[in-house]
Amino acid sequence: MILSISLFVIFIILSGFHFYWLFGGEWGVENVIPTNTDNETSLSTPKLATLIVALGLGTFGLMYLLKSGLVEFEIPHWLYYGYWIIPSIFILRGIGEFKYVGFFKKVKDTKFAKSDTQFFTPLCFIIGVLGVLIQF
Repeated sequence: MILSISLFVIFIILSGFHFYWLFGGEWGVENVIPTNTDNETSLSTPKLATLIVALGLGTFGLMYLLKSGLVEFEIPHWLYYGYWIIPSIFILRGIGEFKYVGFFKKVKDTKFAKSDTQFFTPLCFIIGVLGVLIQF
């Protein structure tokens, strides 16, 4: 139950940050957008993608709130596969796409890359491991 609540809190906070940036917030945004090696050209942050990520993270949080047992709500049986899919997404995000994100990225000297190495990638692995532990 404690692990599920922890993931709920993490996902709600991350969702909140994405909604903040969606509606024009600027705090921390220079460290969360991947840039080319010149540290100036952002790779793109469309509003629709930010909205989708914010809603997805919020949904993941609600799923783990349900998993904690604090809230009782009947969900379709096929949604239970999400409890394996969510950790898989974050473990794969931690591994990365081998250029800009993850432990195996090639671009390592940008603001984003440094933040990714220090915070985002370890957080993704923690989320993934917690999700797998909850399933066992």
